[in-house]
Amino acid sequence: MQALAAGFWGFVGGVSLLIGALIGLYAGASQRVISLVMAVGAGVLISSVAFELMDEAYKSGGFDAASIGLLLGALAYFVADWAVSRAGGKHRKRSHGQQEGGTATAITIGALMDGIPESVAIGVSLIGGGAVGLVMVVAVFLSNVPEGLSAAAGMKKAGRSTTHILGLWSAVVVISAASALFGYLFLDGASGNVIASIQSFAAGAILTMLASTMMPEAYQEGGSAVGVVTTVGFLAAFILGKLE
Repeated sequence: MQALAAGFWGFVGGVSLLIGALIGLYAGASQRVISLVMAVGAGVLISSVAFELMDEAYKSGGFDAASIGLLLGALAYFVADWAVSRAGGKHRKRSHGQQEGGTATAITIGALMDGIPESVAIGVSLIGGGAVGLVMVVAVFLSNVPEGLSAAAGMKKAGRSTTHILGLWSAVVVISAASALFGYLFLDGASGNVIASIQSFAAGAILTMLASTMMPEAYQEGGSAVGVVTTVGFLAAFILGKLE
């Protein structure tokens, strides 16, 4: 049952990509609104990285496992992001049509690269009979809405068909749910050091993603107000985490 719960919560976190894509395709939203929602999601994710992932990683494996995992996650994301950008997925989150000329494979891999660490982190939070990290799920959900929205809007402007766009994001949602499910199955019963390494690896990948793609995009479109909104998102997640 816990494994199914992990898959379910991974789906909940990932399905907001599809929700965002539908909004981007059919409802539309101003660039400022997209950037402000993105900033809230960034703030919530930063809080989750600090308190839901790194703090738990430290408790499970100490400084060594948490530090090594964090740095490896950051390096892995950096290398993967560089490779995906070179292959045509550099502008996968942009909303002005920059995806034109980018390959569908690169864009898809880039989306998975952003989502899989988050989903695995959700699955790992249930190991040992623990409750799902609600703040982590909220963080992933909020950060995925503007990502799906802006990317879908940009892909539409770049000439991608609606079927192509929705099919891509649907596949990412399914893989996100599977990542949470298998993250739980493969790591259930693992040592504290292994779990700590996985949690901190996800933290490093997420933090690097925030700094290199999500926050610069939010600031570019939303201006200086993004800083305050990001802080509000962080505070909201911090309070919610303490109330759990």
